[in-house]
Amino acid sequence: MSEKILEIKSLDGWYKKGSNILSGLSFDLYKNETVGLIGLNGAGKTTLIKILSGLLESYNADSVSFDGKRMNFRDNKFKNHRYTVFSEDSSFGYFTFREYISYVFSAYGKKLTDVSELVKGFHFEEYENKLLKDLSMGNRRKVNLITAFALKPSLLFLDEPVNGLDFQSTEFLYSLISGYKEHGTLLFSSHILESITLTSDRVMVLENGRISRVFTGGEITAESVRKVLKLDNVI
Repeated sequence: MSEKILEIKSLDGWYKKGSNILSGLSFDLYKNETVGLIGLNGAGKTTLIKILSGLLESYNADSVSFDGKRMNFRDNKFKNHRYTVFSEDSSFGYFTFREYISYVFSAYGKKLTDVSELVKGFHFEEYENKLLKDLSMGNRRKVNLITAFALKPSLLFLDEPVNGLDFQSTEFLYSLISGYKEHGTLLFSSHILESITLTSDRVMVLENGRISRVFTGGEITAESVRKVLKLDNVI
């Protein structure tokens, strides 16, 4: 296993004090790996990603470290090394895709790269100059995915990234997720087993507010995850 990039020890998270969504959650992410996070609806996947992204401040943890140094999720150094694609995002509605991606690259202090292959791969060519507010959910998702994979942050978080995508775009996304270890570390949540089993180096199962099991290598199968979740209705 390579060097750790993110270490989280005993994380609690909540929306209402006294009613924890996450409780005693601990895990590590390593440099240049792809990690799938799976759990049933309500398990806390989105809550965790909101905390990691600095959007939910109602949490505490024994320790949180990035690249070996203690930090909190709103520290600028950490924010400059991560990007998140959320399951729902209606921000920047009066930007076009081109305006939005230029803004993001500028905010991260990076020069905008050629994104034509990503645009083509997601079949997004005809929507590049439309306002984001006028796009469908699937095309809005593509805006954020293209931006994410073009930006190539050290840590990339994706929350239910397959939702709303057409078949061809989903297949293209799987190839991007699988290959992201060449650029950094990717953590993505999903309730769709296929997306997890086809792309992940490790799979973390989130149950009752904490990681109940971690699968690696040949252990990553739909049957093994279903068995841990004790349910047959996970796709």
